[in-house]
Amino acid sequence: MSQDPLFAPLRLGQLTLKNRIVMPPMTRSRAAQPGDVATDLMATYYAQRASAGLIVSEGTQISPLGKGYAWTPGIYSAEQIAGWRKVTDAVHANGGAIVAQLWHVGRVTHPDNIGGAHPISASALRAEGVRVFVDSNGAPGFVETVTPRALSVDEIAAVVNEYRQAARNALEAGFDGIELHGANGYLINQFLDSESNARTDQYGGSLENRLRFLKEVVTAVGAEIGMDRVGVRLAPLTTLNGTVDANPEETYTAAAALLGQLGVVYVHIAEADWDDAPVMRREFKEALRAAYSGTLIYAGKYDAERARSALREGWADMIGFGRPFIANPDLPERIKLSLPWTAHDPATLFGGDAHGLTDYPKADGSAA
Repeated sequence: MSQDPLFAPLRLGQLTLKNRIVMPPMTRSRAAQPGDVATDLMATYYAQRASAGLIVSEGTQISPLGKGYAWTPGIYSAEQIAGWRKVTDAVHANGGAIVAQLWHVGRVTHPDNIGGAHPISASALRAEGVRVFVDSNGAPGFVETVTPRALSVDEIAAVVNEYRQAARNALEAGFDGIELHGANGYLINQFLDSESNARTDQYGGSLENRLRFLKEVVTAVGAEIGMDRVGVRLAPLTTLNGTVDANPEETYTAAAALLGQLGVVYVHIAEADWDDAPVMRREFKEALRAAYSGTLIYAGKYDAERARSALREGWADMIGFGRPFIANPDLPERIKLSLPWTAHDPATLFGGDAHGLTDYPKADGSAA
């Protein structure tokens, strides 16, 4: 078993991780209301899964305007910081490591989720056909997004500062670091991809300009908490939430090179994983490996053998297993012993109570 690459330890900044298995960020929409505060129930959920080498929290909004969906947690108020402290304490007590995914959804929201305010983005381009869920008398009601307002240059600087403060808040809450959500069509991604950025100033047009917002956010949070605590998630081939790039291999290889120059501790690649999704070419993965020498995490429909192959081939250093972690709190043990994986209940993914969150048993049938 010592030869299993998934169970080789890894040094990640100041952390020594016990295996190469990552629990990636997954929205579960169970934060306490009002206030979008992490709860004792969420602490139990994450602590049950602390056998992962690294846990990345569900996306946590950096400001009220950064919220895209009902019942998601924030990290900008004292109450929210205290709520997350319960989570990090519980994970650490179980021997785990956890980083906070810092999230601003930009245009992927609705005024009902942001106190009636108007959504913001890189440009005044609507995410066509994208729906988000709002609180409809305690149940999720799905509504289409609206056309956002383009941020001014001064407002961009203010949002960069919100990321910086959120990173500081994350350390105060006990997180071991942060991951910037630059994937899946949210704000950083809206600046980065060519088809969601129609700006004509220093933040739009050329690839260098479209990378500028990412560079400024990373620089700000790294200066605040140290680059050895900063990771970034990217999704080169995703078309989620309406963001598309005309030349993703060029754009994201350049992004990886930039992140290497800035010194972030890891880059987390979310592969497109829906039916008929575009396949990420091996040559593209090798180009990212050549452009970025830090820790590379990949996630997207991996099973244990595919994960081991990725590590042995050298273009990945860690592998994220998303939805398998929902129904298998002891997933690393199941992988190590080749035990079957339980399927999750899709009806309990978003919102609700302990059912479908903390009541999945371990492989031997005992409570997690």
